[in-house]
Amino acid sequence: MRREKDVLTTGEVAKICNVAPRTVSKWFDSGALRGYRIPGSKDRRIPVNSLIRFMKAHSIPLDGLTSGNTRILVVDDETEVVDTLKQLLTEQTSYEVQTASSVFEAGVACEKFRPHVMLLDLHIGDGDGKAICDLVRDNEDLQFTRIIAMSGKLTEGQAGQLRGQGFDSFLKKPFSVRQVVDEIEKVSALVY
Repeated sequence: MRREKDVLTTGEVAKICNVAPRTVSKWFDSGALRGYRIPGSKDRRIPVNSLIRFMKAHSIPLDGLTSGNTRILVVDDETEVVDTLKQLLTEQTSYEVQTASSVFEAGVACEKFRPHVMLLDLHIGDGDGKAICDLVRDNEDLQFTRIIAMSGKLTEGQAGQLRGQGFDSFLKKPFSVRQVVDEIEKVSALVY
């Protein structure tokens, strides 16, 4: 069982509130978010009870506090892929994982779950992976969501063009769990 922390770093608060760490630093420096600095350092620490008061005062959803873990949304219409990824990522990492098997489910899950990273099959439904990517990119509340495209049908050249279409990374099926975790960590590092 995981021991809950009483004090958080600005990076952890950023994940919980789904904002950039510099935003948390601004809240702290302005006095809106109470905490303390580590002696002899510029590092900031925020007590959880102070964060909860701040989130309630500013109507920030408290659901990020339940885990503080990286939230992963797996979107694929192949049940075997979805179930396997969810099981392995849940068992072998500290990620919080949810799944969707249609474009509609993906949209609903994005609004409720606010994933940090989405693993998105490009060929979901009738090839609507790009449409889901566009919806996420057009939603201000999901500006920090990173999207990893998944496909077994693309050539290297086509995969290379995905960045220009709004995707952050690409995984070629079949892939190992290690490859998935490496890509998640790589794109997450871009945000936090």
